[in-house]
Amino acid sequence: MIYRHYKSGDEKHIVDLWNRCLTVDPINTKRFRHLVLLDANFDPEGLRLAFDNHVLVGCVYAVRRLLPMYGTELEPDTAWIPWFFVDEDYRRQGIGSRLIEEAIGFARKYGRENLFFSSYAPNYILPGVDEKAYPSGYKFLLKHGFEIDYTSVAMDYSLVGYEIPDDVRQLKNERILQGYVFREPEDRDLVELISFATHEFNSDWGRAIREGILQGLSLSQILIARDPQGKLVGFCMFGSYEGIRERFGPFGVDPSQQGIGLGKILLYDCMEKMRALSLHGTWFHWTEETSAAGYLYKRAGFQITRQFHIMKKAIGN
Repeated sequence: MIYRHYKSGDEKHIVDLWNRCLTVDPINTKRFRHLVLLDANFDPEGLRLAFDNHVLVGCVYAVRRLLPMYGTELEPDTAWIPWFFVDEDYRRQGIGSRLIEEAIGFARKYGRENLFFSSYAPNYILPGVDEKAYPSGYKFLLKHGFEIDYTSVAMDYSLVGYEIPDDVRQLKNERILQGYVFREPEDRDLVELISFATHEFNSDWGRAIREGILQGLSLSQILIARDPQGKLVGFCMFGSYEGIRERFGPFGVDPSQQGIGLGKILLYDCMEKMRALSLHGTWFHWTEETSAAGYLYKRAGFQITRQFHIMKKAIGN
């Protein structure tokens, strides 16, 4: 067995092995290029590979932040493993264990104290490990000292025959009469929108809006809400991640304005926009089932389709 880090020319072998191992989540060379090789945080040293002679049989990818998501914050205590896999014929031979120890060594070398699977932004593949799809992968992480930090769910909704319910239309009219405004953003809204998404929710959300628009996302795929004083208090969108129009999010309402139906209005209006584009369904990867958003999605008819464990291991010296 030969163990080394990534070198130019390994890409095809990695994608081929990926698709033989992670059969529920196949990838193609374009997505691998965009999400891994062109990631500003990619370091070849963190992509650990195992070869039997010249045949690739295992991979573990570790990454640390080299480019701040926002401001100057590099999360110096944190590293991530977004994905790993070993050829089925080579499992239970210590190959995966050797690779993950090398990945941990990479993270420790740069002073990281916590290692997550796999809540890495911006270019995560999945939020965490899908225990149902990959039971052996889940057990492998537990064996190597990872613990569940929290659990998220993915949800899907069929838009076939979709109509906004009458009670939601009535609710929207009531809020408009109170002075709330629901509309697509204009250029004059973008700075405030990105700041709102970044500071009220997650810096990755602000990045998703900025980069999505730069890459051709139409402003018609975004909705904003303003309160009677003109303050931006909510937004939702679709198609921002990887240009996949069916992918919903990000989506958020100012905590001080929650409980009066603004999120419901934005969600249903956004789905109407998606249906107007003849989309047959919508989905997203990541919410907590018992959060306010999770309850809203379920009341709207979204179905849980997958569950992910976000795992964490303390690796500090």
